[in-house]
Amino acid sequence: MTFDLSIPEGHNKVLTFSISPGQSAFVLGPNGAGKSTLMHRFFVANHGARRISAHRQTWFNTGASTLSANDKRQTETNIGNSDRQTTARWKDDYSAQRASVSIYDLVDAENIRARAITKAVDDQDVGLAQVLARKDAPIKQINALLRLSNVAVEISFAHGEQIMASRSGGVPYSIAELSDGERNALLIAADVLTVQQGTLVLIDEPERHLHRSIISPLLTLLFRARSDCAFVISTHEILLSLDSPTSQTLLVRDCTYVSGSVYWRADLVSSASAIDESLKREIFGARQKMLFVEGNENSLDSPLYSLVFPQITVRAKESCRDVEHAVSGIRDAAELHWVHAWGIVDNDRRAAADIERLKAKGISALPVYSVESIYYHPVLQRRVAERHAQVVGGDPALRFESATTSALLAIGPHGDRLAQRAVEKALREDVMRMLPGRKEIAAGAAIQFSFDIADLVAVEKAAFDQALSESNLALLVSRYPVRETPALDRIAENLGFQGRAQYEGAVLQLLADDGPSLHFVRELFGDLPAELGILPIALTGGRLGSIA
Repeated sequence: MTFDLSIPEGHNKVLTFSISPGQSAFVLGPNGAGKSTLMHRFFVANHGARRISAHRQTWFNTGASTLSANDKRQTETNIGNSDRQTTARWKDDYSAQRASVSIYDLVDAENIRARAITKAVDDQDVGLAQVLARKDAPIKQINALLRLSNVAVEISFAHGEQIMASRSGGVPYSIAELSDGERNALLIAADVLTVQQGTLVLIDEPERHLHRSIISPLLTLLFRARSDCAFVISTHEILLSLDSPTSQTLLVRDCTYVSGSVYWRADLVSSASAIDESLKREIFGARQKMLFVEGNENSLDSPLYSLVFPQITVRAKESCRDVEHAVSGIRDAAELHWVHAWGIVDNDRRAAADIERLKAKGISALPVYSVESIYYHPVLQRRVAERHAQVVGGDPALRFESATTSALLAIGPHGDRLAQRAVEKALREDVMRMLPGRKEIAAGAAIQFSFDIADLVAVEKAAFDQALSESNLALLVSRYPVRETPALDRIAENLGFQGRAQYEGAVLQLLADDGPSLHFVRELFGDLPAELGILPIALTGGRLGSIA
């Protein structure tokens, strides 16, 4: 048995995929993307599917089954009819009855097993009785699932088919007294364990009442326990799909309602995808254009690039090599045709050949040493000083002049070390570029290279001294790792800020508010904004200046 699922995309295009018993798929997307509407579509198109809704009632009036067999059949018919109405994606007219049906099914499954074993014994078929007894009772299965899913309660039957719960062997109490999460875990487990063989089970947002530490192992265990069923799970939780690497993932971007019809923008990542785990983590939940940058989520890179490149998903990676790996991994994966990746790395005094090599891979090297060179460029310093003076008073020109003088004094004593660091970075890149590859190693030829380090440092130191003598702070900031000196602290303090963090926050606010300032920074990246589809800024105040 195979379930064919279709997603209309408009313009007579339909995305289809199939799922069979023993398989699972996750529907992943943000709020408002149409996941619930899509799950409703899957339910209506597959007769006999079981729907477990996110907005279900998670409380019980009682811990006992209150339905007769006839009541239960009629209630199920009513629920099935209601679930096929378009209003079912946001409204549930039978929320209380659903919980009652779940309890009835659980009790009934337990009774059916007991009756079958009893009949086999009565028929003196001891072998059959032993076979039937080896299959765990539903309550025993649920207790094992709850225990392995980090839910510390145990379920049992009491007099009058009351279902009770206990914690750590304590006094039993009614399941009506369970917490929201515990009740939800019990209901999901009961619903899944009692469905008919070969059922398509649709679970909508199971994480709504459950922490990932519970719902992730619970789903995995239910997939295994009911390998005779197929599962589709709608969720906001990216990591749920990553916890099930054999599952397909449907990434739903958004939906459009046109004349009573619904169309979706969606992309399918199959379980056979060769994408590694780290890249899946990056692309799930991301926009279709991604920009990988150096640093981490707390560094200066991500917030700056998010402002400069709006509507692009920015992801921080620890190093240049990590950026290369991410961009190449996505660009080389044919199944990720819908994701477009670029990268930005620090310049770090790279050779021109290395910059071109990176560019061919879709990775831009900054025209300045590092991201700090942008934050502390004199053009932005001056503009931030003007805005800050409007709030706290003072002469912004004097503050800017004082910041420049103080920064130059702070940089000067570090000339030898900064020159050496610049040479170190350049040499490191040269050495890495000249290391033998597989072909050279297989050939066995000797490879030799040498550097006149003293001469390289002398040339670099001369360039540093000239920039310092000319008070060319823009060149010094853009060419050397001045973050390794007190210069950046001095700039922030002399511009009237309490420290670097406050100044850097002011730069980000400037870029968010001021078009010419944002345009100035965006121009540093050459053709990259156009490649990313970033529209030019309409300038009214002219350009601010140019990079040194």
